[in-house]
Amino acid sequence: MKKGMAFLFSLLVLMMVISGCLPAIIVGGAVGAVGGYAVSRDTIQGETDKPYDVLWNSATTVARIRGKLKSEDAIKGRIELEAESSRVYIRLDRLTQSTTRVRVSARKYHLPNIALAQDIFVKITEGIR
Repeated sequence: MKKGMAFLFSLLVLMMVISGCLPAIIVGGAVGAVGGYAVSRDTIQGETDKPYDVLWNSATTVARIRGKLKSEDAIKGRIELEAESSRVYIRLDRLTQSTTRVRVSARKYHLPNIALAQDIFVKITEGIR
């Protein structure tokens, strides 16, 4: 019976890896209450109830610490920077008065850099420590 359960579990994990769902589960667990998840191979996004201004200040601070700012637009909620040889895009969207979506994309040499995107996303949503 135990071998059968182990086989089914292994099969389930393999299916998740093939379909791309496993990174979403790993990221979601790491972020906690924010509910972050991977929307593509290079993008992490999540919704939070933190005020837009607090998130914007956190995002610009993280961007300045992590790399070189290329552009920022507080009205549109867009930040572009270069960090660790990667091009990073941070996007904040107000969904409601109390909910903001945070989206972070990172690409290094035209290839996804999900680890950097996840790290920046977590630092923005949890605040700088």
